[in-house]
Amino acid sequence: MDEANTENKPVIADSNVENEEKSDQPIESVASIEEVQKAGNEFEYLERNEFTSEIFKIEVKNLGYFGIGEFKKLLKNTLKLDITKIKSPTHKEFAFVCFRSQEDQQRALETLNGYKWKGKVLKALAAKASADPLHKRRGEEQTGESKPKRQRTAVEATCPLAGMPYEQQLEQKTEEMAALLKKYTQELRRLNAAAKPHLDKFQFNGVLPSPNVEGYRNKNEFTVGKNAAGDIIVGFRLGSYSDGSVEVADVQQLPHLPAQAKWAALSFQQLVRQSKFKPFNPVGNLGHFRQLMVRTSSATGELMLVAGIYSSNLSEAEQLELQQELKTFFELPEQNENYKCTSLYYQDVKHREAGQMINPVTHLSGSTHITDTIQGLQFRISPLAFFQINTEGASVLYQQAIDLAAPTQDTTMLDICCGTGTIALAFAKHCKQVLGVEIVPDAIKDAEYNAEANGIKNCKFFAGNADDYIKSMVREALYGQEPGKPVDLIAVVDPPRAGLHNRSIAAIRSASAIKRLVYVSCNPNSAKRNFIELARPESKQYKGEPFYPKSAVAVDMFPHTSHTELVILFERESKTMPTEAVTKEAAIEAEIATTVECAESVAAPTA
Repeated sequence: MDEANTENKPVIADSNVENEEKSDQPIESVASIEEVQKAGNEFEYLERNEFTSEIFKIEVKNLGYFGIGEFKKLLKNTLKLDITKIKSPTHKEFAFVCFRSQEDQQRALETLNGYKWKGKVLKALAAKASADPLHKRRGEEQTGESKPKRQRTAVEATCPLAGMPYEQQLEQKTEEMAALLKKYTQELRRLNAAAKPHLDKFQFNGVLPSPNVEGYRNKNEFTVGKNAAGDIIVGFRLGSYSDGSVEVADVQQLPHLPAQAKWAALSFQQLVRQSKFKPFNPVGNLGHFRQLMVRTSSATGELMLVAGIYSSNLSEAEQLELQQELKTFFELPEQNENYKCTSLYYQDVKHREAGQMINPVTHLSGSTHITDTIQGLQFRISPLAFFQINTEGASVLYQQAIDLAAPTQDTTMLDICCGTGTIALAFAKHCKQVLGVEIVPDAIKDAEYNAEANGIKNCKFFAGNADDYIKSMVREALYGQEPGKPVDLIAVVDPPRAGLHNRSIAAIRSASAIKRLVYVSCNPNSAKRNFIELARPESKQYKGEPFYPKSAVAVDMFPHTSHTELVILFERESKTMPTEAVTKEAAIEAEIATTVECAESVAAPTA
């Protein structure tokens, strides 16, 4: 929950959406005294001396059927409104939009009220602040409006399959993944009749086991809080804030955590308990110690700790004092008897400013990185860089991606969302060249370092948004193509949980030189949207021949949990077959033509 700037405070109101008609003129919502009294602490967050965009919120009605993406594009690109977030219930014709200032809110009201969009005349009104979900839930429980949920145990919350034999876990995951892929292929049959012969040949090769079932997680993010008895605990949250739970449970019995991570949680817990600084409490945003990120290396035994501190209520002098306390504590001899913190960071974890993508870190002591090994390659890992959670499982995962892609010494591979270069460098010895792009600059520095450290010369990395670099990477690959030789261009994507943005999918679709695509997904349910976008018929937004799924295999990267990593090979039939030789000039001209033709349609609504 964002927090409030006490200046420009609105009159507090109930957060329920009103259904009755309102005046055409924007008005400020007003709550009665009875409403405020009934709400209790539900709106207490508005009184805090911190920013919340809930203060500057509007409701936009009469939208008709719309997608969040196209509505966001209207607000930001067409109308140039400076929005912070959009909230809309599924299958509804209204949305809430939040802003950073009263001036931005008022301009949006004046711009949107009466604006014609998609054949509809929009109505914009000032909206009420949402109630704090935790206080709201607790209030409902006290009045009997809802029943308290049974609190889960730490094992139930994080390792729901831990009580099941591992062979049975694999069987269950295979059945679930097969059902998901069946649902996907059925949906694709309805959307694209031309996909039918390809889908008839589609093969799913099951779920491969993880080489390491116990203690496999090399990265863990622990919460600092209290258990049901009121003891300070560094562990995992048992429920969500919106469900009325802030309880934190001990992690010592969890099977998927390595001994180093468990030690780190206990050690940090000792520090918090003896410190004058307090554990963070999300109810009221009080306290300071908020979280602890632990990164471990099974190859070197290195241990990186990143202490997340809520600093909004700390002076600069107090922050420096806390940093020194962290450094002193982890340098004590008695703290290093079993394990040693080899890299220590301080992270300022609070509400992010406009345009801020990450919470900044400050190096306190030890080395600045840790090193781990995948497929015989060494990788340097910085605090905020992405690295596969299961190191040994990653070797299996990457080999499956290589086997499905089947690269040759004439192949150029594009690694989209390349992180620290793990997939790119694993592919490098099988390819002519590898080009990677990643939005996190520090990860690109790690990727370049990792390539040099491993003596790999045929990789090049770019820091930036994948949407902006896909076309330029394709052109660079074509410029380097030997005249008269076949164009063999493979794309590999390993995006975050939510999948690729549709602009990236559009860029891949329109790059006609890409014939094969390997999609690595840690959340196949979310990625299913991308799978559909790759294979749907050509349209105004998605130019270029569709990519059809050929085969898939899953790797159990997360034993004892319900999650599985999926690898799918997509191929497309294009007017120029991959075996045909293409002159460099013709290929580049075709790509440039497609780029120009597609430039405006990439931003169009989904067809």
